[in-house]
Amino acid sequence: MSDKLFIFDTTLRDGEQVPGCQLNTIEKIQVAKALEDLGVDVIEAGFPISSPGDFNSVIEISKAVTWPTICALTRAVQKDIEVAADALKFAKRKRIHTGIGTSDYHIKYKFNSTREEVIERAVAAVKYAKRFVEDVEFYAEDAGRSDNEYLARVVEAVIKAGATVVNIPDTTGYCLPHEYGAKIKYLVDHVSGIENAIISTHCHNDLGMATANTISGVLNGARQVEVTINGIGERAGNTSLEEVAMILKSHKDLLIDTNINTKKIYGMSRMVSSLMNMPVQPNKAIVGRNAFAHSSGIHQDGVLKNRESYEIIDPKDVGIDENSIVLTARSGRAALKHRLEVLGVILDKEALDTAYEDFLKLADKKKDINDDDVLMLVGKERQEHSRIKLEYLQVSSGIGIKPVASVCLNIAGEKFEAASSGNGPVDAALNAIKQILRRTTVVKEFLIQAMTKGSEDVGKVHMQVEYDGAVYYGFGANTDIVAASVEAYIDAINKFVK
Repeated sequence: MSDKLFIFDTTLRDGEQVPGCQLNTIEKIQVAKALEDLGVDVIEAGFPISSPGDFNSVIEISKAVTWPTICALTRAVQKDIEVAADALKFAKRKRIHTGIGTSDYHIKYKFNSTREEVIERAVAAVKYAKRFVEDVEFYAEDAGRSDNEYLARVVEAVIKAGATVVNIPDTTGYCLPHEYGAKIKYLVDHVSGIENAIISTHCHNDLGMATANTISGVLNGARQVEVTINGIGERAGNTSLEEVAMILKSHKDLLIDTNINTKKIYGMSRMVSSLMNMPVQPNKAIVGRNAFAHSSGIHQDGVLKNRESYEIIDPKDVGIDENSIVLTARSGRAALKHRLEVLGVILDKEALDTAYEDFLKLADKKKDINDDDVLMLVGKERQEHSRIKLEYLQVSSGIGIKPVASVCLNIAGEKFEAASSGNGPVDAALNAIKQILRRTTVVKEFLIQAMTKGSEDVGKVHMQVEYDGAVYYGFGANTDIVAASVEAYIDAINKFVK
């Protein structure tokens, strides 16, 4: 039987401490509901004593979610604990997370105290928190640099005082994986009563080892991990939720399960990235845009023949529909053919040969060939045979006037006209097209890039349009960016309109 690993998400507390990434209460509720849907067990909703905003967010998140435990952070201070308890009054499952530093750095320089006094304060804080809630978690701040024998004394004392979870943070990200794992193992072997509490990891990424340390802790007995979406957090960040979840999913032999619905990972990642204005680095494990990208011809050919040749994770398991083949001068015909098929373009052998020759010429000039470039290579011929064509577009917009667009479409030889207003010229034009087509579509992605340089710049638009549960790609290029946007929209529509 598999062991259960509890996922404690601190995106809304530790993750939100990144400068410039603060969320308002409505946004926090949005993230909290998504975390509940993702399957996290504990949501650390904030540090209530720190600000009225944090206090209110903990209250509203407690009301908004149903089954996850809602956790509030405190220092080992009575007032902190009282305020946290008040903020948690509406939570269905509530936890107070209190603690104090246990390394000599903290004891001597932060608290100007002694080891014995710190144990007394730790025990007092846990006992006081226990007056308000049954579930009390204790954190031993800077446990990563704490003496193991002393740390074991602290942990044993707080468990006797009623702590249900003991958090062993590598606060500075200093530990090596074998050191951190050994620390957890030491506590398992030397703390009397350790079976009465769950050991939790909380690792920072200052040396790039947060996930490795967390997994080492789990392998040595920890059964809760404190993580954030995309690994966001102070300084270099925290352990990444998606990395831990997919490591355990990939290594089934470890017999450790989580409640995480991994197919919701990618969407969750994008939500947090967007709300917090924190771009995900392209090479980020699991959720980076290059995580499932293959540029070498050998890798591409292997993936196309058998995904497991070069991918240990099925992209669909994290909510990504297609692995991305990045085309370069080293790519072969198979990769080009596959990418075209993903984009909805089917070419016969002769047309593919022609497209491949053009592709190689472009690849000599451009380091990476993206979907827009591929569509441009075959776009002219495809547009000539499209069912829907743009006959004309006229747009009126400016400061102080509402944008209005008039559109004429040629659909299988018959012309249709419509006019509409919108929030901007592109929105107005698309609204006019929707009037003609009478189809419910949603623009999922809308990217604008420059193709050339200079005053006669050509803009290219890449668009993803959702219709009837499926996503279709469209491409347009024009010196008029509104026209390019309309062309991209029509190009996508032609993929599903028969």
